[in-house]
Amino acid sequence: RLVRIASSGAVQYIIASASWIFLMRIVADFGSEAVGGYLIAIRLLIFSLLPVWGLSNATATLVGQNLGAQQPERARQSVWLAVKVTVGLLLLLSVGYLALAGSLIRAFDDNPLVVEVGVVALRIFAAGYAVYGFGMIFTQAFNGAGDTRTPMLLNIVCFWLTEIPLAYLLAVRFDMGVAGVVLAVVLAESLLSILSFFLFRRGHWMKVEV
Repeated sequence: RLVRIASSGAVQYIIASASWIFLMRIVADFGSEAVGGYLIAIRLLIFSLLPVWGLSNATATLVGQNLGAQQPERARQSVWLAVKVTVGLLLLLSVGYLALAGSLIRAFDDNPLVVEVGVVALRIFAAGYAVYGFGMIFTQAFNGAGDTRTPMLLNIVCFWLTEIPLAYLLAVRFDMGVAGVVLAVVLAESLLSILSFFLFRRGHWMKVEV
């Protein structure tokens, strides 16, 4: 049972990590300046999401605790509270990044080409910030309930079957460059949030036997 739960959880992270590798491969074709700007935007994205990862892990703990105590409604309320806090925080960060994108990128590299790519990437990432919060909280709620299979399948659909093909299509076929890759990330994360929202509303996660 432990291996079954842990294996699905491990696959989740393998899928997500592998998708970033494929995205970097697409970005690399547009030159070193494109890679530099993209990486700066990614680092800022990851840094700002650290508090959200903390909240999502806390959500998983509260869900598991409340379901174990036969309090499914409290588990549901914990998730919605975490969503509200997360979305509020990310909206503030989104506004800050949209307004200060140029200054933030130049703090790392003043190469005009790097700054140009980084500003576009950071602003596109920032436009979808609030959406990321939904997906992160809901998927961790599933994990906390012991339903690690659902997030694994969501990651396969959203990252491997949607994000990577869409990134290639937008960046290469539609000649959008790095902006196409970043837009694909935002759209894939939006799909993840929408699907996880509907699955959360169905409530199957509250009935999983661990």
